[in-house]
Amino acid sequence: MTELAENPTHVDALPLGPDSLVWKYFGDNRMFLIGPRPAVLQNMLAELGQGVRDHSVFFADTAARIKRSLPPIFMTVYGTDDDNAGAQVRDYHHHIKGELPGEYGGGRYHALDPDTYFWAHATFVEQVLYFADTFVKRLTREEKERIYLESKTWYRRYGVSERPMPADYDEFERYWNRMLDEVLVAHPTARYGVGYVTKGFPCPKAVPPWAWRLIAPIFNPIAAFLTTGGLPPRARELLGLPWSERQERRYQRFAAFWRSRPVNWLWDHLPMRLRYNKFARAGYARG
Repeated sequence: MTELAENPTHVDALPLGPDSLVWKYFGDNRMFLIGPRPAVLQNMLAELGQGVRDHSVFFADTAARIKRSLPPIFMTVYGTDDDNAGAQVRDYHHHIKGELPGEYGGGRYHALDPDTYFWAHATFVEQVLYFADTFVKRLTREEKERIYLESKTWYRRYGVSERPMPADYDEFERYWNRMLDEVLVAHPTARYGVGYVTKGFPCPKAVPPWAWRLIAPIFNPIAAFLTTGGLPPRARELLGLPWSERQERRYQRFAAFWRSRPVNWLWDHLPMRLRYNKFARAGYARG
C-alpha cells in the first residue's frame, strides 16, 4: 500500500485475497444493515430493471431469485484467479434481452451490454464502500481507492468488456454521481422492490400466516428503516420514499453505534462462522 500511496497512477488494479479489503468486507454478515441497496439501485437502470421484469422470478419468488443470484457472485470474489464463478455469472445473462418500453427510450436491451453489466457490478462495489464506511469504520481516501482497484480484478473475472470501467476511484466516484443524477429512473421493478416500505412486507412462503401476523409489526418497521435509510437521497427522491430529518438523525446514530469501538471489538472477537458467510470462510480457509 505504500507503493500505491506513492505512485497511484502506476497501479491499474490490486489482487483479491486474504489481505484485500474487498474480502474483508464483502462477506461480512453485518452487510444486512445496508438493506437491499445494491438490488434497488441496479433495478433503477431501465435496461436492467426491464430485464428483471421480463425474465426473472423476482416478482413471483423474490427469495428464490436472491438465493440463486448471490452465491456465484460470492464465489467469483472469494475464488482464485484460476478458479472462480465469473464465467458462470456472465453466462447466466446471455438470454436476458428484449425491447425497452417507449417511456425509457425504446430500442433493444441486453444484460451483457457493457454499460448495463458494469452498472450491476458497480452497485456491488459501492455496496462494499458504503457498508464499510457507514457501519464499520470511516474509510480513508486511500482505502476507498484500494477497494476500487481490487474491484477491477473482481470485474475482470467475468470476462466481459472493460470499456465502461473507470480507471481509478476518482473516476468511479464521478461515474456513480452521474448515474444517480442523470441516468437512473423509478423503474417499476425498483418500485416493486421497495413497495413494502409503505405497504408492509408480504408473508414469506415459508412462514405460516398466523406467525407472520405476530412477526410483521416488528419486522416491517425495521425493514423500512434499513431500506430507506440505506439508499442515497437521490434514489429515495426518485422512488418517492418518505424520509424525514428526524429519521436521518436516527439512522446516523444507529450507524455510529455499529462503528463504535466496543461494538467493533466485540464483533472481531466472535467466531469466524458468525462474522462471515460460508463463501468468505471458504476463501479464508484456503488462504
